[in-house]
Amino acid sequence: MKQQTPARAKGPNKRRSTREELNQQARDRKRQKKHRGLSSGNRNSDSRQGNSGKGGKNLPDPRLGSKKPVALGVPASQAPKAEKVPARPLLSPSEELEKLENDPRLDALLDRIESGEAIDKKDRDWVNAQLDRIDELMQQLGLSFDDDEEEEGEEDLMRLLKGGD
Repeated sequence: MKQQTPARAKGPNKRRSTREELNQQARDRKRQKKHRGLSSGNRNSDSRQGNSGKGGKNLPDPRLGSKKPVALGVPASQAPKAEKVPARPLLSPSEELEKLENDPRLDALLDRIESGEAIDKKDRDWVNAQLDRIDELMQQLGLSFDDDEEEEGEEDLMRLLKGGD
């Protein structure tokens, strides 16, 4: 038989707890720890009903939201509209090319770009679109300044290589 050591003994007349008692104490401690937050149903507590019963204003139930109807579909007024593509004027390609080449805004922006100034993205995109349209029109008309210069340079090289004039 073991004798009780003084460290384990809690007092002269106190007996040791049984396993069942220890388990029950542990469950009680766990239950107390679990219920540390606010009590459930705090919105509906009696303190609120007491205020309304004393002649105070009846407060609306906070769980109920707005009564404003919500549209479930996309309304026709907010539907995304198709972007309108500006219709090109009914000009012949040569007339349109002449109009684009004589455009004062395009000339001013091209001068600013050549001088090294920075232009904003909107203007840069517009200039690029105009220059692309000019290239399209020149191809439709069969004009190309770059090809003419290259062909002349090739002809000059051929004359030099042949030793002619």
